[in-house]
This record gives sequence, structure tokens and C-alpha cells, in this order.
Amino acid sequence: MIGAERIPDDTPLFKLTVGELKTFIESIIPQAPVTKEKKYVYGYKGIAEIFQCSLSKAQSIKMSGAIDKAIIQTGRIIKVDVDLALKLLQK
Repeated sequence: MIGAERIPDDTPLFKLTVGELKTFIESIIPQAPVTKEKKYVYGYKGIAEIFQCSLSKAQSIKMSGAIDKAIIQTGRIIKVDVDLALKLLQK
């Protein structure tokens, strides 16, 4: 591994190999942390899409309380965190 400190300032770019250039650029530019964006679905249709079931089965899954931690409900609007719902139902 070559860091920015090992390449002299007077070195022309054409004298660097591709690997050295990549390593040099990676050492100068900080890597942004990759954050996974949460995916949400809405309503009984969304629950049915997640679990590939009918609307009546989606309603019974919600009413059973198995995925309550993944559900955010405000009035009549149901919002479900997909990853958490799948994880909860696997248990």
C-alpha cells in the first residue's frame, strides 16, 4: 500500500501505476459511510406485498401482533418497516 506521504510531490502522474494512483486517491479522499435507507410500505396492500399473501391474511398478520414493532400507525395510515417486519416474522 502506498499512502500520500510515500509519493513525493514532484512525481509526475504518468509515472504512477494504476494501483498506485487508486491507492493515492483513496488515501486523500475520505470514504463516506454507506447508510442503508429504510424501506417502508403502506397499508394492508404493502403488508400483502411483503409476505406475498392475500389482503385478508395481511390483516390477520397485523392483528396478530407479530409485526407490531415494525408498524407505525397514525389514524388510518399504516406504515411498515419492511426489513424489521421480515425479521420479526422469521422468529
